Amino acid sequence: MTARWRSAAVLLLVAGLAIVATLAWQRFTAGPIAEASRQWQEQQWLKVLPPGSYDNRPLQTPVPLTDAKLSHGHLLAAYRANLSGVTSAVLLHSRAQGYGGAIELVIAIDRQGRLVGVRVLEQQESPGLGDQLVDPARHWLDQFIGRTLRDTSEQAWAIKRDQGAFDQLAGATVTSRAVIEAIQDALRYFDQHRPALLGETPP
Repeated sequence: MTARWRSAAVLLLVAGLAIVATLAWQRFTAGPIAEASRQWQEQQWLKVLPPGSYDNRPLQTPVPLTDAKLSHGHLLAAYRANLSGVTSAVLLHSRAQGYGGAIELVIAIDRQGRLVGVRVLEQQESPGLGDQLVDPARHWLDQFIGRTLRDTSEQAWAIKRDQGAFDQLAGATVTSRAVIEAIQDALRYFDQHRPALLGETPP
């Protein structure tokens, strides 16, 4: 075998070993990467729940949904947060239509039907509008915390330019309305399906 062929054989062997090592490493790390991704997603979702309000892993406690089509959107999933074996809150994964596309939210409602947290999971609004919506430092979503469906009249569940109670995102009337309507829909759904969502037998 000439020196040239020996060199080519060595290169092929090295390349083959590199490919095998790469595939083995990917297989070895796939599990931890997937677990880290799942944990990160869970952390984002659970930020809507007050600290100390649950002691289970809510995203591992799904609740079957009925009538998931809402007035202004669609419910994708529901989960229970439990504390000492009792449901303390329900997480509703909602999708509504914004100005640029779908807006997905996780909305947390406690046993009394009070909104305790809301967070945007995904959105397709333009960068300026989207930044306003997802940036927690802007605190726009905080104005809804503590609200219940019966706090205000139907008209008051609107932005101020529509004679409602809520501030709108600057220059984002359609987006503001979409989020408010999604929150109101979620609260209404909770009121209508309270026993099933809480895992209780209706009286």
